[in-house]
Amino acid sequence: MVLGGDYRALTVVRSLGRHGIPVWVLPEQQRIASKSRYALREIPLPRGDENAQVDFLLAIAEQSGLEGWTLLPTEDPHAAMLARHRSRLEAKFRLIISPWDIVEIAYDKRVTYRVAERLGVACPVTHYPKTRHQLDGLECTFPVILKPAIKEGINRLTRQKAWRIDDRASLLAHYDAACELIDADLIMVQELIPGGGEAQFSYGALCIDGHPLASIVARRSRQYPVDFGRSSSFVETVSAPEVEDIARRMLQSIHYTGLIEAEFKYDRRDNRYKLLDLNPRVWGWHTLAMAEALDFPYFVWRLAQQLEVPNIRVSPGHRWVRMSTDVMAAAREIINGDLSAASYLRSLRAPLQHAIFATDDLMPFLLEIPMVSVAKLFERLSELRGHPRAPSKPMNGALTDRTADPAGLKQLPVTSQAERALPTGGH
Repeated sequence: MVLGGDYRALTVVRSLGRHGIPVWVLPEQQRIASKSRYALREIPLPRGDENAQVDFLLAIAEQSGLEGWTLLPTEDPHAAMLARHRSRLEAKFRLIISPWDIVEIAYDKRVTYRVAERLGVACPVTHYPKTRHQLDGLECTFPVILKPAIKEGINRLTRQKAWRIDDRASLLAHYDAACELIDADLIMVQELIPGGGEAQFSYGALCIDGHPLASIVARRSRQYPVDFGRSSSFVETVSAPEVEDIARRMLQSIHYTGLIEAEFKYDRRDNRYKLLDLNPRVWGWHTLAMAEALDFPYFVWRLAQQLEVPNIRVSPGHRWVRMSTDVMAAAREIINGDLSAASYLRSLRAPLQHAIFATDDLMPFLLEIPMVSVAKLFERLSELRGHPRAPSKPMNGALTDRTADPAGLKQLPVTSQAERALPTGGH
């Protein structure tokens, strides 16, 4: 059972379906995964209350005889729900996911950065203002970004991931707008690390107790929108030993189990890779190395069925593209003089995996643009009801300015049981 219905869910459905595994899709908004020939059934997942969603899943298992099926999350809230209610769900389903006190480290960026600091992992300088008055007195170098600590609920801020802010007046205005959308305790102000896709790296893995069974290191070379991308449009496997070492050390320290993507950005100012996010679920480009038989969803299913999983570490040179957004991203870079048409065409040489297009499953490709457009229209209409628009550009990145913190805004109490068991370490 795949929780979610966007292009990430689609690739999970295809992965399992091609292995002859029956797949049901439980979308919330986007439903492109349900259009796959490999999706046997679509049942919309109730939105809102977690307990109601868990009751719904258990009722489906009871009524349809799905005991022993595997649950696979494709969104952060899905992963949080499975982890928080793992004991109830395991009565009917099979899950490959850590307990909540570990998943929370990935889910809540406040906890992510706090744990990373204890482990000696570099992160962007981040502040957690408690009030507007504290924010007004914050010492920082602009531009910065304002972003939520968690991504629960759909609104302008969670959909855009972050807002770029260039001066103090805008910071206060955006803070006021953000407080209309999310709890003030969830608002973070972070330095902006310079650079584009050439500086963005990820480590993806399937882990058991912090030990990777299959892993991949990639550079997210192009994104859309180009300036402050909400998602990658072109990704390629690379050799980045330092990224791999940092990610493996952190995942081993927290004893993480399940799928995880660790996002980094290289800061040329101090020559360090800085942790941006931990994503405790399947990520968009996980099919990047299918040519080397790296099939993350299928491996999760095999683990859930207590079957052997091959140990695979992918080599450089594989490429992944989401054409519907990459053409626009590349066109912008070509116009700006950052990319030549010849270089763009060379980047699309084999081996190349497509996010949506598949010769054995064409319907999602034909429906992608109209379905995504309609879904975004409904999202924006729902966001506009009763909420003032924030005067900001969206951004997916991290801030980087090394400012003092006289008010102690970066300090948060340690509350997680998993955190208390962590070792401390240096770089």
